[in-house]
Amino acid sequence: MATEYVPPLRDDLIGLSAYGAPQIDVPVRLNVNENPFPLPDVVVEAITNAVRSSAVELNRYPDREAVALRKCLVAYLAEESRVQIGVDQVWPANGSNEVMQHLFQAFGGPGRSVGTFEPTYSMYAEYARTTCTDYRPVQRAWDFTLDLQRNLPLLHQTRPAIVVVTSPNNPTGTTAPIDQVGVLAEQARSWSGIVVVDEAYIEFRRLGMPSALELMTSHPNLVVTRTLSKAFGLAGARIGYAVADPTVVDALRLVRLPYHLSAVSQAVAAAALLHRAELGAQVDILRQERDLLHDWLVTNDWQVIPSDANFLTFGVFVDRDAAWQGLLNEGVLVRATGPAGYLRVSIGTPEENARFRSALQRLDRAGHRSVLPPARGHGDTTSSD
Repeated sequence: MATEYVPPLRDDLIGLSAYGAPQIDVPVRLNVNENPFPLPDVVVEAITNAVRSSAVELNRYPDREAVALRKCLVAYLAEESRVQIGVDQVWPANGSNEVMQHLFQAFGGPGRSVGTFEPTYSMYAEYARTTCTDYRPVQRAWDFTLDLQRNLPLLHQTRPAIVVVTSPNNPTGTTAPIDQVGVLAEQARSWSGIVVVDEAYIEFRRLGMPSALELMTSHPNLVVTRTLSKAFGLAGARIGYAVADPTVVDALRLVRLPYHLSAVSQAVAAAALLHRAELGAQVDILRQERDLLHDWLVTNDWQVIPSDANFLTFGVFVDRDAAWQGLLNEGVLVRATGPAGYLRVSIGTPEENARFRSALQRLDRAGHRSVLPPARGHGDTTSSD
C-alpha cells in the first residue's frame, strides 16, 4: 500500500493553516467588509467596454508599468485628498495585499523586523512569515490608540525596518491622528526605517479626518497603501496601490513578478476610477448607515468602538463564538475577531442592517450579552479581512 506523499514543506510552515474568513452562503453576509451594493449599471457598462477593448490585445503582455491606470489614480487622489502626486509615486498591484507583500520583500527579510500596533490586521504577521522578517508588534492602549508615549521607546529598541500603521484600523475602525503618523515617520527615519500607513478603509472616514497622504512631501520614508476593494466595490477585481517616494517605487520594481498586473485588471480599475462619482454615492450611504447603526447599538447599551471604516466592532459577549453562531442561525454572518468578547459587523445595505438589528435583539434576549464591562486588555488580537 502506497504511503501518503509528504512534500518538503519549510519547517516554519508545518502545522499552519491558510488565511481565510468563513465563506458561508447565508442571506446576510456582513463578515469581510465588502461594499454590499452591486456596481451601478453605468459602471458595469464602462468596465465591460474597457475589458472588451483590452481583449483585442490579450495575445500581448500588458503594460508592466500600468501608466494609464497610474494616471487615473493620480487624478483620483488629487480630487479625493487634495494632494498632488506624481505618476512616478504610484505603484499598483493585485490588491493592497500584493502591494504589502512587495514592501515586505523589498524592505524586510532575514535579519530585519517589522513593527505594528495590535490588535490589527492579521495578514501583517503572514507577510512577515513568508518573507522571513521578524514580527515584533507592540500593543495599543486600552482605547485602541497608538500610545506613542509607551510604544516609541519600544520601537527605538527594536529599530524595525518597517513600521505598519493601519488607519482606519482593522478590526477596531479607529484612525491614527496625522500628527502621530508624522512623529512615527520622523522617528523611524532616524534608524533608516519606513512607515507604511494602510488606508484600506480611508474613504469611509468621517468628514474632516485627514489622510496620511498630506505628509508625503515632508516624509520620504512614508508609504500610504490603499485599495479599490472596499469603497469602489471591486473586491473581486483585486486592485490596490501604494503612494510613495519615487525611490521606494523603484525598489518595489525589484521584487515584483514580471507583468504582475494583467491588462484586464488595469482596464477594470481605470474604468471604475473614471466613475468615482457614482461609486462615491454608495460610500455616502454606507457612512450614514454606519453612524445610524453605531447610534442604535449605543442606545441599546452595547459597547461600540468608534469607527471611521465600513464596519463596527461591538460587544461585550460572555461567549462570542456562541453569539456568532446564534447570529448565523438567524441567517446573519459576522466576524468573530479582534478584542476578546467582541464581534465585528460590516455595514450592509439598509435592509441587511435592519435584519442584523433584529437578529441581535433576539440574541440579546437569549442572554448572550456580558454583564461585565470590557476588560482593559485586548485578549484575542487577531483580525482578518
